[in-house]
Amino acid sequence: MTTTAADPVPTTTGPKRGKPAKIKLTGQDLAERIFARKLVLPALIVAILITQVPFIATIVYSFADWNLARPEQRGFAGFDNYIAVVANGAFLPSALATVLIVGGSVILSLILGLVFAVLLDRKFKGQAIARTLLITPFLVMPAAAALIWKYSMLDVGTGMINYGLSFFGIDPVAWNTNFPMLTIIFTLTWQYTPFMMLILLAGLQSQSGEVLEAADVDGAGPLQTFRYMTLPHLRTYAELATLLGTVMMIQVFDPVNIMTKGTGGTKTLPYLLYERAFIGQEIGEAAAYGVVTVILTIIVTTIALRTLFRVFTEEAR
Repeated sequence: MTTTAADPVPTTTGPKRGKPAKIKLTGQDLAERIFARKLVLPALIVAILITQVPFIATIVYSFADWNLARPEQRGFAGFDNYIAVVANGAFLPSALATVLIVGGSVILSLILGLVFAVLLDRKFKGQAIARTLLITPFLVMPAAAALIWKYSMLDVGTGMINYGLSFFGIDPVAWNTNFPMLTIIFTLTWQYTPFMMLILLAGLQSQSGEVLEAADVDGAGPLQTFRYMTLPHLRTYAELATLLGTVMMIQVFDPVNIMTKGTGGTKTLPYLLYERAFIGQEIGEAAAYGVVTVILTIIVTTIALRTLFRVFTEEAR
């Protein structure tokens, strides 16, 4: 076959990949979009007032020389408070303590949540009661959870853990004194395991039963099915649970305040802010700590969210 000058010359150039073209809405579609935005606008305004106005006030306070011991002597401190954040050496140890406590609690909560989710995903008598009992720790107030673990579970004389260890000939352990970081991790793990369990259980129940049946027909055992089919399916749910759990645990204050008072390497960033504001009475310096903490949290959360959204995008393809 020959081609003439009039015949189109075939090319191998495919469609260019890039940003999708914007669709210009007109008529009813545009009116519906504007109406939808008007419905969201009141909630958006309230959210901005609740979240951004206090943060702006914190930024203003961070530049102030304000000590509660002498409230009448308020002035402009410039960047002195931010210099103090870096110079006094309390921020980095607190950030490290926060990473260790939150990281350890998230990992343990995720593992235990996966175990309980797998167990609750099976039909058995009393399943509803078991699910309710396992969710209960997440509904307990953080202060109440800290008191339960400090006195009922970990106390040297009356704690249930030491009572159980006595049957094995192990002497009572002063958990709050000798292992303060572990006590905080125990408390957070106990309280947030149900949260991880609920998200992972939702992932298990969304898995197609036909796929599992096909794997069973093909001769795959329970462990092989769980490893090569269930775990990949739960990846997005596990990442979502990790992200949300981290955001919630990083704000925890009550267990540290009640159980350890920040001793033994447990002075997290929220407790450090409380200490500078209400014990040291340095409002300006505490506000500077808060601003730096928020900026670092936004950076870490942004990276985590981009990673999470990339995973969801890949799953959708």
